[in-house]
Amino acid sequence: TFASEKAKAWLLLLIMLPFWTNLLIRTYALIAVLRTEGYVNMSLGWLWHGGGMIAALLGLKPIGDFQPLELLHNNFAVILGLVYVHLPFMVLPLYSALDRLDRSLLEASLDLGAGQMRTLFRIVVPLALPGIASGVLITFIPALGAYLTPDLLGGPDSQMIANVIERQFKRANDWPFGAALSFVLMYLTFIAIAIQALLSRKSPEAR
Repeated sequence: TFASEKAKAWLLLLIMLPFWTNLLIRTYALIAVLRTEGYVNMSLGWLWHGGGMIAALLGLKPIGDFQPLELLHNNFAVILGLVYVHLPFMVLPLYSALDRLDRSLLEASLDLGAGQMRTLFRIVVPLALPGIASGVLITFIPALGAYLTPDLLGGPDSQMIANVIERQFKRANDWPFGAALSFVLMYLTFIAIAIQALLSRKSPEAR
């Protein structure tokens, strides 16, 4: 928000760039990054062996063999995938709210002796509350019903409600329970929309 106009356009382009690629392709790209033979473990292995060579040259005890990190098929991979997929949905409403912020209020707060953190929580957050609420809602709804990302990146312990619903309809053949979970998902969405509407009414901008 506080970048120059030219830099702001490029930053917004970088945020929007993932939307130009299909979600399935982005998820498989994350698999290529996180898997045992992926780019993260390859880079860490290269650094590990490089450190071992340096230790050997210095006459120190060589480092043992590198053990690849288990970055895929667990909750960490699911959370990382969801953050990567849904982050633009949070950034754009925040940018829209902060871009309309009166900069003179920030300058007045700092001139009157308030520090950076106090200005953030007493001035910026209340004024940006509608954008924060909108971003949380826009992010929460698709993340709540996310199916593809946890299905490909998660393991047997990573169960989100959309995957549980899919299993009830396809594998367990328990359609009533799957339908009940679908209604729970819908009710949670309605509750989130209602909370966002209440926050918008109570925000300083609404008054």
